[in-house]
Amino acid sequence: MKQFLILAISVFLINSSCTDQNDELNGIQIRVKNVSSMNYDSIQVGGDEMIHTNIVAGSYSEYLVYESAYKYAYININSADETYVLQPLDFVGETPLPLGFYTYEIGLDADLNVTLKFVID
Repeated sequence: MKQFLILAISVFLINSSCTDQNDELNGIQIRVKNVSSMNYDSIQVGGDEMIHTNIVAGSYSEYLVYESAYKYAYININSADETYVLQPLDFVGETPLPLGFYTYEIGLDADLNVTLKFVID
């Protein structure tokens, strides 16, 4: 009986302490992964207020909540007094992303052009 009680309490504690990303879904949530070899001081993704800061090489930013987003976006990277920009022409024919968690893997190619890979988390 004592073992059953311990098991029941353990199962309750484990279930009540676990959270899933979907439990906290309150919009389109996007984070940035820095896939370059340099540190990014800041990355603007989309609008002026959507700034991910201090993303070292190989790491992720925190999620930011977006009202609307697409599989690609305007990207402005500031790193060591240099600026790198990815400017989409338009979003004609693109479907806005549904609510969910997403990652933009952002890097620089050999010619220092911004690269973006879209990932569904």
